[in-house]
Amino acid sequence: MLLVANLCWGLSFPLIKSVLLLHERIIPEAGTWFSAIYTVAPRFFLALLVLLVLKPLAWRGVTRGELKQGLVIGLFASAGMLLQNDALQFTSASTSAFLTQFYAILIPVYVAVRARRNPGGRVWLSCALVLAGVAILGRFDWRELHLGRGEWETLLASVFFMGQILWLEKKEFAANRAFELTLVMFATEALVFAVLAGATAPSVAALIVPWTSPAWLGFTVTLTVVCTLGAFGLMNAWQPKITATEAGLIYCVEPIFGSLAALFLPAVFSAWALINYPNELATWTLLVGGGLITAANILIQLKPAGKG
Repeated sequence: MLLVANLCWGLSFPLIKSVLLLHERIIPEAGTWFSAIYTVAPRFFLALLVLLVLKPLAWRGVTRGELKQGLVIGLFASAGMLLQNDALQFTSASTSAFLTQFYAILIPVYVAVRARRNPGGRVWLSCALVLAGVAILGRFDWRELHLGRGEWETLLASVFFMGQILWLEKKEFAANRAFELTLVMFATEALVFAVLAGATAPSVAALIVPWTSPAWLGFTVTLTVVCTLGAFGLMNAWQPKITATEAGLIYCVEPIFGSLAALFLPAVFSAWALINYPNELATWTLLVGGGLITAANILIQLKPAGKG
């Protein structure tokens, strides 16, 4: 189920890129902050509305534990997304992709320190394979790496994403229901990004014009249904059934699905939205990088001898 969630998130890469390019055409006066935020705010607002339509009275039954966990997870996710989007203005996409997956290392380190126990060579080998795979997949170049604003912001975003994963695993919230948890999470993110969108909008028109574009509405609805309701719903329902370390490694499959989607969807989106977004090409980096990430996930799922 978490692999399916990764597939949903992978589709968001070409979708968000298309929305950003469409913003350049329909709201050219928008700055980079507003453009990035307005790809996120509508999807969480609409996703919240969908949940309220499906279960109008669900908010009345939200427990204190669901409220606490959903609020914290929503804040972690909001901070991570905000920092990651801003960082992309100051560093390359490949560097961002590589540094974002740093939580694959941070989580087992945190768990090891907390439990005062080495997670074992299999976990560390899986982490190394994941980082190598992401580096190859994103054509990461060590010679170009320097810790400027973009790099520091991306690393900080990875810490917040780690917090989101760890809070979803906490045993004190084991009885929380996925629907109510997701409802609180979406409400938190919708509020945060609505405030940010209002604060960064160059004009009232910039908030309204996108809603008059059929292409923008199509992209946003797809982001809402597939990449928000689908992905986060699956994450909140199924991640608590495995360890945070396993989840962190599985989530690193996301760039593979994103790279595959970018091979054919950009041309389709470009023709529909009248933007210039060419398809990406299949290269050896997709095969090798994706292979290493896949191998890491297979390795982490193997049961030690005698413990099957």
